[in-house]
Amino acid sequence: MATLEELTDRIRRAAASEAGAPALGEKSVKLDLKGEGVIHIAGAAVTNDDKPADLTVTLAKRDLEALGKGELDPVRAMMSGRLKLSDMGLAMQLQPRIQAIFGKAAG
Repeated sequence: MATLEELTDRIRRAAASEAGAPALGEKSVKLDLKGEGVIHIAGAAVTNDDKPADLTVTLAKRDLEALGKGELDPVRAMMSGRLKLSDMGLAMQLQPRIQAIFGKAAG
């Protein structure tokens, strides 16, 4: 399993490679890894700062990796409480971009 630093670096590289177009537009996303750290994504800026975000996704680090690898279904993860979203409407709007972030986090 990757460390918080490795996950953050993977997502940082993915955000930087968006050819000048921020992956999430004007929105920010915080991945709250349930006591294992935080990854805050705002355009190309990716940090481990626990700052407010437009959307907070709460899940364990191992579940983030499993989602990225396609080993965990996001709907099933939500239904079982393994994944929590602060704003379902915004999450649905950003779903393709968030899934891409999960994919990059998985390596």
